[in-house]
Amino acid sequence: MTSTVAHGRVPGNRPGTQTRTVAIVGGGAGGALATRALLAGPEWRTVLVAPDSQPGRGVAYGTAEPWHVLNSRAAAMTVDSADPLHLVRWCRERGLPAEPADFLPRSLYGDYLADQFAEVTKAAGDRFRHHLASATSVRRGPSGYLISDDNGCQTHADQVILAVGSPASRRPAAVGEEAARSVEYVADPWAFGALDAIPTDLPVLLIGTGLTAIDVALTLTANGRRTPLVAISRRGLVPRSQPELPPAATDFDLPPAAALGPLLRRVREQIAAGADWVAVMDSVRGKADALWSSLDSSAQQRFLRHCHRFWEVHRHRMAPPIAARVATLRAEGLLETRSGRLTSVVPHPDGGLTVTVEGAAPQRYGAVVNCTGPGSLPDTANPLVAEMLSAGLLRPGPHGLGIDTDEDGRAIGADGTVAPGLWLVGPLRRGRRWEATAVPEIRRQVEQITHSLQMR
Repeated sequence: MTSTVAHGRVPGNRPGTQTRTVAIVGGGAGGALATRALLAGPEWRTVLVAPDSQPGRGVAYGTAEPWHVLNSRAAAMTVDSADPLHLVRWCRERGLPAEPADFLPRSLYGDYLADQFAEVTKAAGDRFRHHLASATSVRRGPSGYLISDDNGCQTHADQVILAVGSPASRRPAAVGEEAARSVEYVADPWAFGALDAIPTDLPVLLIGTGLTAIDVALTLTANGRRTPLVAISRRGLVPRSQPELPPAATDFDLPPAAALGPLLRRVREQIAAGADWVAVMDSVRGKADALWSSLDSSAQQRFLRHCHRFWEVHRHRMAPPIAARVATLRAEGLLETRSGRLTSVVPHPDGGLTVTVEGAAPQRYGAVVNCTGPGSLPDTANPLVAEMLSAGLLRPGPHGLGIDTDEDGRAIGADGTVAPGLWLVGPLRRGRRWEATAVPEIRRQVEQITHSLQMR
C-alpha cells in the first residue's frame, strides 16, 4: 500500500479528530517491526517514509543469498516476544520444516518480515500510508515534525521514529584516495552488484574478519572459486560457532560496576568453575545495557580498546553450518585469516591493488573489500542523520557509537535537551545502549516505544 500523494504534503492529522500521526523513517527490520506494533492498536495513524517496496527486508535480509543463514535461532527471531513459536508456525504453515533451535535462511526471514508487514498494513486500511521515498530532513515545529523527502513531499507527524540502520563503514586509513576511487576497491559489499566484478584469477583481500567478511567469503566461493581469499584484522579473531543445540541457561551475580576489572574477573571465574561459555555470554548479553551504563567513561574506552573484539566474536557467533563451511574453506587453503596492520593500499600498475601490511612485503590483490562494519559518528552518518546532526536535532552519543538518547529512546539534541516525540529504533540506539543491533533488542525497543505512546 503506497501513499497516493505524489507531491506536496502527505496527509497527517485529520482536522477535528483526536487521531494522531506517527511517521516511521526507514523500511528495514526496525521500521517494519515498529509499523506492526503501532498498527496493532487503534490510537495512531502511521506513515512510513521509506524507498523499500517490500519493507522488512532491509540490507540484512534483502541482499541475502541462499547460503546466508541467521546467526540466531528461530525462537529468538519472532516478531512477537510473547509468542516465541510464531516464526516456526509461519514456516510450517507454508510447508517449510522449522524447529525453534534452527538457523533459518536470511532470505526466508526477510520473506517473514515482509509478510507480517503486508498483513498488518492491509488490515489497517486508511490508518496507514507508505510513502515510497527517502527522507532528506526532519524539522521540529510548534505542532510536531515535518519530514521532507527526495520526491519533494512533506509529511507532518506528531511523533517520529527513526529506524534507518547502522552508520556506514569508515574507509580504512591505509586506503589512499586513488585506490578508493578504483573499481578494485569495494567500499560497501552489500551494495547491489558490488561483488559481481571481483576477479577470480587473483587473490582478494577482505579487510575485517567478522561476520561481514564471512558472508563475503561465502558469496565469493559459492560458484567454485579456487583463488584464495585473505581476511585481515588487527587481532585476526574470527567469530566462534554456535553449538548445535542451545546450552542450558545459566545466571550468576554480576552487579554493575564503574570499573571494568571486577566484571571481567567475575565472568572468567564463572567459566573457570565449569559453566558453559555460550550460556555465560548469553547471560551477560541480557545484562549488557545495565553493565555498559554503569561503567565510567574511561572504563568504556578501555573496553572498546582492549575487549570489544573479543566480545564480538563470542557474542555474534556463526551458525553451525556456516562455521563448518568456513572450516572447510580454511582447510582447503581458500580462506586465510591473519592479524596485522595495513599500512598502504595503492593501485598496482598491472591492475588490482598493492597492499602492504606492517612487517611484510607488499602483495598484489585482484580486489580489496571493506568488511569492517559500522564506523563512528558523525563521520559515517547517512545523509539524513548528518543533516539532523548539523541542524542540532541530534547529537552523537559517547564514543560515537550511535546517537545520544534518554533511557526511553528519545533523541537528545545538540543543546542537551530531549526532543519530545523523536524516537530512535535499531543500531543508532548504541549511542547509549550496548545491545541495540539484533532483532530481539530492536523488538524490545519497539515494544517500549509503543507502550510509551499508548500512555500519551
